[in-house]
Amino acid sequence: MKRILTMLRKEFLDALRDKRSVMAGLYYAIGTPLIMSGLFMVLINQLSSPDDLFIKIENAAKAKDLVHYLESKGVSHSDDATQAKPIRLVIAEEYPAQMAKGEAALVTLVADNSDEKLQKSIRRLQALLQQYSAEMGSLRLIARGIDPRVVQPLNVELQDEATADSKGGMILGLAIFTMIYSVFISGMNLAIDTSAGERERNSLALLLSHPISTRELVWSKILAVTGFAMLGVILILLVSKFAYAMVPWQELGFAINLDPKFMLVMLLVALPVALLAASLELAVSFMAKTFKEAQSYLTMVLFVPLALAMTSTYQIAPDVLAWLPISGQQQALMELVKGKDLPMMQLLVTSAGTLAIALVLAFTMERSLKSEKVVFGL
Repeated sequence: MKRILTMLRKEFLDALRDKRSVMAGLYYAIGTPLIMSGLFMVLINQLSSPDDLFIKIENAAKAKDLVHYLESKGVSHSDDATQAKPIRLVIAEEYPAQMAKGEAALVTLVADNSDEKLQKSIRRLQALLQQYSAEMGSLRLIARGIDPRVVQPLNVELQDEATADSKGGMILGLAIFTMIYSVFISGMNLAIDTSAGERERNSLALLLSHPISTRELVWSKILAVTGFAMLGVILILLVSKFAYAMVPWQELGFAINLDPKFMLVMLLVALPVALLAASLELAVSFMAKTFKEAQSYLTMVLFVPLALAMTSTYQIAPDVLAWLPISGQQQALMELVKGKDLPMMQLLVTSAGTLAIALVLAFTMERSLKSEKVVFGL
């Protein structure tokens, strides 16, 4: 244990000497919550107060009531090509006569629906036209002495039992995904440098020439990478605590609060994931012959935990993913933030599976470092 601690201290000192490489991994943990908070602020602002929509309305004098209705909803006519969207609302010449006779009046919406920048405006205008059409339909029925409720045989009411915490948990699920993924990003540079990097510098063979076993060498490196991975989790939790508090969630009817209980559980859950991340990144890096080759391999390998976390976020095969590493831990954390009981059996099984995979990878590295091909990159 003394030799492992000595080697661990050596790994930390080497990492601290290369501050740029270390900080490159921690930038993700610091910057991600800030970027997400900014995006959520912009999105909430757009949802709470949509921008005025300017379009070109042809024959507006034929449908003054419709034009006034659209203006009250923030949709106005404009001849300025720089201000108006390339959307035309063409009112037919027969519109007044058709409305007077109680017929379906023709209104044509002309726009390029393949243009992604216009799709949101087109859907907004279509929804407003449907609302106006429903109101006119109700007025026509009333004018004929018919209760508009006759054409609504079902009155469907939704009793939403979701609490403010559970609604916020849906959004926080995305934040949990970034927190778990930070475990893999924060220690990646150190994992590459302390394996493929040391071999390129010919210091790996020098270390093995000392009176230490390959097991002691492997576990000192795993613990060092795990330490930086956990540092990334701590940073992303602290930054998220303050960043998400500045987002006006109340405008959407819920609140997000990273309380100390969640932060403590997140750290406990992240520890076995960090050991898995460290073992996986080191094992892949030792397989590579050069530093750049290790970077390329890890970029592809990290798609596996990324896919597991993303499928869990979007509820793809939740019954199966609940018992797999990473996705199972993420689902358990999502249940916690929604105000439900923490599924301890699911968490224990997935954490045990995570540790088992980490041990297998550590044993594989221990065996591989006894080969000269791996040590010298032959």
